[in-house]
Amino acid sequence: MENTRRSFLKKVSAAGLGAAGLAMANNASAVINHSTANNSPKKPAGKDDGKLKFGFIGTGSRCHEHINNVLSIPGNKIVAICDIQQGPIDRTLKHIAQFNVAAPKVYKGGEWEFLKMLDNEEFDCVIIASPWEWHTPMAVAAMKAGVPYVGVEVSAANTVEECWDLVNVSEATGSQLNIMENVCYRRDCMAALNMVRQGLFGELLHATCGYEHDLREVKFNDGQHYNYVPGSGDLRMGPTAYAEAQWRTNHSVHRNGDIYPTHGIGPVANCLDINRGNRFLSLTAMATQSRGLHKFVVDNGGADHPLAKVRFNLGDIVTSMIKCANGQTVIVTHDTNSPRPYSLGFRIQGTEGLWMNDGDHVYVQGQSKPHTWDSSDDWFQRYDHPLWKAHGAEASEAGHGGMDYVMMFDFIDAIRNKKRAPMDCYDAAAWSAISGLSEMSIARGGAVVDFPDFTRGQWIRREPAFAL
Repeated sequence: MENTRRSFLKKVSAAGLGAAGLAMANNASAVINHSTANNSPKKPAGKDDGKLKFGFIGTGSRCHEHINNVLSIPGNKIVAICDIQQGPIDRTLKHIAQFNVAAPKVYKGGEWEFLKMLDNEEFDCVIIASPWEWHTPMAVAAMKAGVPYVGVEVSAANTVEECWDLVNVSEATGSQLNIMENVCYRRDCMAALNMVRQGLFGELLHATCGYEHDLREVKFNDGQHYNYVPGSGDLRMGPTAYAEAQWRTNHSVHRNGDIYPTHGIGPVANCLDINRGNRFLSLTAMATQSRGLHKFVVDNGGADHPLAKVRFNLGDIVTSMIKCANGQTVIVTHDTNSPRPYSLGFRIQGTEGLWMNDGDHVYVQGQSKPHTWDSSDDWFQRYDHPLWKAHGAEASEAGHGGMDYVMMFDFIDAIRNKKRAPMDCYDAAAWSAISGLSEMSIARGGAVVDFPDFTRGQWIRREPAFAL
């Protein structure tokens, strides 16, 4: 295996690949897929002090959230980090130092430096929090390097082909891939899942979800601040911008589909037992015209601003409808270019009632006053999920309302006890595939496209496993 990885590094170096956005990502995936096929045993993760060894690829703000939780949970240490930019590395080292632990080894300098980290270090888990186009290539490389557990940020993949890469490599290597979808651990989502499993809503019929979040000030900034500062007069995207505006906005230029589906679809898929007795069968999608980002540029930079000439391809509102094998329908909405409050638009509806998170409404037939919404607070206190009952106190100071902590606790429990990943390669593939399939459907005028069965028929007999 050592010779295989070293050969891979030489091939990559000879290829001379540089950053070229999405095309580069496809090349990266192709290089990895064709250059590192091996069936060697996984590299053993040394545990001389009994602590789980973590590595991080990508050291931006999302990495810091994960570091907080990894180091807050006893029995873990960070042995190495990797990034191509010195600024994020310095901020991450400063962040880790606050925990009074040994500084990790740093890998930096080149786009492929993460391969050296995987080649040189022993890990129990590597977490990937890089730009989207690198998620699949890095996850595939980590699995092929013998890392037992690989956590990949959302979305795990951008194309259907990448989804198959994640599944195929996880199956071939035995490495457990876990999609780091924190919303699955949001307290209300877990309470609703608990209600579903206890039959409060009856047989499920329909669900809605999405990602409706005004990200215009994230997709552009002044090169110094994470969000664009109105009135600053400096509007940037791409290499001279800061943080996500360096790469995220580029997806809005080149793609038209639901490019960020997993925050919504993850909790819904758990309620519907997707990949475990149910599956997605088909999808159709449509997009509105693209107006919001161009208008934002003109409103803040003027009609003569260079970015006013950029043609943004992403429709402001993308709507996908999915049909499930067990009969249910799901509507997924993507809306990040519009002025609006944040919402994930959850609605879980069955023959006996429903939950809608906008307005925090619950209705249960026979228990709610007829034709009258109940507040979700009372219901969710009664049906609070055991993970939150057990860890709510520790989670209270963690990111995103505590769900990041609960997610990491559950993931680390799986690693320590050598269990299947809580949200495995089949979940990562099915949830992320909405991106590629919606782009395909929109390009074909809203045509219905078949949803791949990433489990290859195993969904029929796989049992629900998440958060049990």
